[in-house]
Amino acid sequence: EIDLTGLSKLKRKLSWPVKGQMLHRFGTRKQGYLKWKGVLISSPISRQVQTIYNGTVLFSDWLKGYGLLTVIDHGNGYMSLYAHNQALLKSVGEQVESGEPIALIGQSGGLKQPGLYFEIRHRGEAVNPKLWCR
Repeated sequence: EIDLTGLSKLKRKLSWPVKGQMLHRFGTRKQGYLKWKGVLISSPISRQVQTIYNGTVLFSDWLKGYGLLTVIDHGNGYMSLYAHNQALLKSVGEQVESGEPIALIGQSGGLKQPGLYFEIRHRGEAVNPKLWCR
């Protein structure tokens, strides 16, 4: 049983889920008044996406606008989202540990080039992943 105590003490300590060039940064304009609630990281197709921290898989399926999406619950209201994958490696309810592969990079759900859309949320609000990952 892994301890799900959230991410509050882990600022600037976590690794990014995949290495690559930042195509879109958190908070930059998407279209009109919409802003990016996460980051888009360019990465080659089929590269492994790793979970940033221990957690339980909450969602692992297709979601309109996100393609193949995995959502991980880290406890204390913290969740991370990994979207536009070509394959999902974990099922709902499975427990994962930091750095464990959870998906493979793709461009599902209308992404123009292969990459990962990645979000961290706390109590439903998107937070800047740069405060956690380095």
